[in-house]
Amino acid sequence: MTEIDVLRYALKAFADIDDEAFDLSMPHWQKKQYHKGEFYNEYKNVCKHLGFILDGVFRAYCVNEQTGEEKNVFFFSKNQIVVSFKSFLEQSPCNYYTESMVDSTILYIHVNNLTQLYKESHQWERFGRMVAERAFSVAMGRTESFLFQTPEQRYLDLVQQHPDIFNAIPLYHISSYLGIQGPSLSRIRKRMIGQ
Repeated sequence: MTEIDVLRYALKAFADIDDEAFDLSMPHWQKKQYHKGEFYNEYKNVCKHLGFILDGVFRAYCVNEQTGEEKNVFFFSKNQIVVSFKSFLEQSPCNYYTESMVDSTILYIHVNNLTQLYKESHQWERFGRMVAERAFSVAMGRTESFLFQTPEQRYLDLVQQHPDIFNAIPLYHISSYLGIQGPSLSRIRKRMIGQ
């Protein structure tokens, strides 16, 4: 299966984009490779691209201006969309950095091309709505996880959403995302493996 076929299949599964509608988008997708540590989008920059991850892991994080401490907010991994949702949807400056955690490859489309597709196709218009709904769901899910879930439940959700992430990135990044210290993460992992 070619890379564009992987994307075609993923968009059909996500938003029921059929072959005819997908073909409208074909000229607009571009491939980009990121080295570990390279930014997909930076703080205060407007996110102009929506990406589909063929391979790799990205993290979105903010930096405490007083302490310099980094706080991981989101992860994006293989076969998922990577985008600074609010910045992309509103075309406003982003509140965080999005960085490649490992060497990564994406296919991406520019916001102007996507906006044109919305005008040309109801299926693409639905895709845009579903991306917005996904952004809302991800943000609310993240907020509610800290209100209603234990660290163990947040850990299990992370494993389910990003099964390969533990092999790709240092555990301190996962601790930061879960809102716990490293030793707590070690205890959770031991308990989960022991079950």
